[in-house]
Amino acid sequence: MEHPPLHTTPTRFWTTAVYSVMVLSTIGLFLLIRRYGELLTAPAPLEPPLLSHTNTTPPVDIFWHILLVLVVVMVTGRVIGKLFLFLQQPPVIGEVVAGILLGPSFLGRLAPEVSTYLLPPTVAPFLGVIAQLGVILYMFIVGLELNVGLLRKRAHATIAISHVSIIAPFLLGSLLAISLYPRLSSSDIPFTNFALFVGVSMSITAFPVLARILTDQQMSKTDIGVIALTCAAIDDVTAWCLLAFVVGVTQAQVGGALLVTVLTLTYVGCMFVIVQPLIQQRLARFGEAPFPQRLVPLVFVALFLSALTTEYIGVHAIFGAFLIGAVIPHDSALTRAFTEKLADLVGVVLLPVFFAFTGMRTQIGLVAGVEQWFVCGMIILMATVGKFGGSLAAARLTGLSWRYSAALGILMNTRGLMELIVLNIGLDLGLISPTLFAMMVLMALVTTLATTPLLRLLIPSFAYQRGKAATAGGDTASHEIPLSASRPRS
Repeated sequence: MEHPPLHTTPTRFWTTAVYSVMVLSTIGLFLLIRRYGELLTAPAPLEPPLLSHTNTTPPVDIFWHILLVLVVVMVTGRVIGKLFLFLQQPPVIGEVVAGILLGPSFLGRLAPEVSTYLLPPTVAPFLGVIAQLGVILYMFIVGLELNVGLLRKRAHATIAISHVSIIAPFLLGSLLAISLYPRLSSSDIPFTNFALFVGVSMSITAFPVLARILTDQQMSKTDIGVIALTCAAIDDVTAWCLLAFVVGVTQAQVGGALLVTVLTLTYVGCMFVIVQPLIQQRLARFGEAPFPQRLVPLVFVALFLSALTTEYIGVHAIFGAFLIGAVIPHDSALTRAFTEKLADLVGVVLLPVFFAFTGMRTQIGLVAGVEQWFVCGMIILMATVGKFGGSLAAARLTGLSWRYSAALGILMNTRGLMELIVLNIGLDLGLISPTLFAMMVLMALVTTLATTPLLRLLIPSFAYQRGKAATAGGDTASHEIPLSASRPRS
């Protein structure tokens, strides 16, 4: 498959110079925003923890309720997921909506007694543990499926597009934090921490959900699909590194943030320089043979040790789970074995629990009044302008046509599950209030739901090709769209 060539091949010197200017400019602009934001004052914390409970809560059978929640969550998630699939939307979004419907935003208002019985406050901590375990295993799978070699092959264009698509929404999010901080934060949260998190949360692209959308639309093997997946993968890796830095700053404050950053970078370097070659050598002994069953426990031990290490360093455990998956070759027998073993458990059981847990924390009713809905709309607008605009501009500069640059911008604006994971981390750390959490969850849903219809509106031929492939039952590779044919004439 041919891929659109760049107009020019930048030298290493000019590439380094451009990135240096871009990074320094971003730091400089953020420091200006921070300088102004530090002068702002936020109200005293008023909102109690959403999942807190008092000693007056009647005792419940925890095990019974956990099993009941699993049944209800799985059934509801599957039903609504099928409905969204019928509407040609990713089923995972339906499962997210199912979690919100089971929470206080819908069931809690419609039938509070049923909601209290199904999800009593005393069950929430246990549900949270299951949800966190599911996310750790899910991020391990995402790391396993990450094609590091593909990132290296398309380094120049895709890194440029990906990093601009991070910098633009990060700066817009940090700028928006000036308005959000006095309204939706509290005085116990420093503005710097708040602005960093808002900026990072707007920079996320959901690599797994994007892959699912491209597969459903028969676009995964087209040029635009391959470029989008590569950019999204680089985007996620970079965004998770930024999130690790933000978590380190938040937990260690200014004094220990540098140490956390150094330890994180050291650990990442050790994983790729020392651990990855050892894994590759070990896997080379098996060749194409099935992965030995006796080594499965060792992989799980390595997974949880990596998660424990990053948690101990001061960043979230999911970063360690993602990292250990990323250093394992994506096309190895180990990857195939663990993807097959974990896919159903994580996708059918554990992730729906995470959605339900997120739904319990999402109170859309907190977004009340014209002003707050206006703020919610501004969050959606700024997140979209940053991701879409940054991706479009960078793609256009690397040689893609306006139409396909816009298509790439639409695809990169997909947030989905990855955004929910980030938002839950922010809520756990107290960086965002429950009201802002609800607004950001709505932003994640809107930007993801808009991807497929906007893409079809922009490039109707994709919908035609999908129908043609489904009717003929043929290979989607035969329906590739050469971007070079649509490039502007110079």
